[in-house]
Amino acid sequence: MSKPTMDDYLENGIYGQKQTKPDERRKFLGTLRERIVIALTQSQVREKGIYKEVQDHLKKHPDAKLLLNGNMSYTFLSKYIKLADSYHVSFSMVTNKEIETDIGLVLAYDHAIDQEEIYVQKKSEKAVEAKSKPKQKQKKSLFSSIKNKLF
Repeated sequence: MSKPTMDDYLENGIYGQKQTKPDERRKFLGTLRERIVIALTQSQVREKGIYKEVQDHLKKHPDAKLLLNGNMSYTFLSKYIKLADSYHVSFSMVTNKEIETDIGLVLAYDHAIDQEEIYVQKKSEKAVEAKSKPKQKQKKSLFSSIKNKLF
């Protein structure tokens, strides 16, 4: 590997250090998708209450770091900050005024874990899904259906 040239130093000074997957890092609050345990969108963070999934993962992963979108109001983030503090999980606010992301909260490691599903389903979607499941009808026997027609 060759030594850095003066141009390399100038580019780092002007544009910052080169990063892998910069778009992915901007979307996921400075981290990569492969490092994420769980993620919430901004609208999910704004909902009343906390997501039980986040609480469970904070318990299971005390060495991970909670990244919060610093462009959001502190009133919405404070409940997750208190939760992280109660489980002794470190957290930080990530603010990037130039880039707009839909992600509001990320629990991530500093190394890859390749979690297959990182997004949590919205509370309202869970309720709708539970209601939309058809109830199984009990099959009536031939005798009971004839009995109902006669009487």
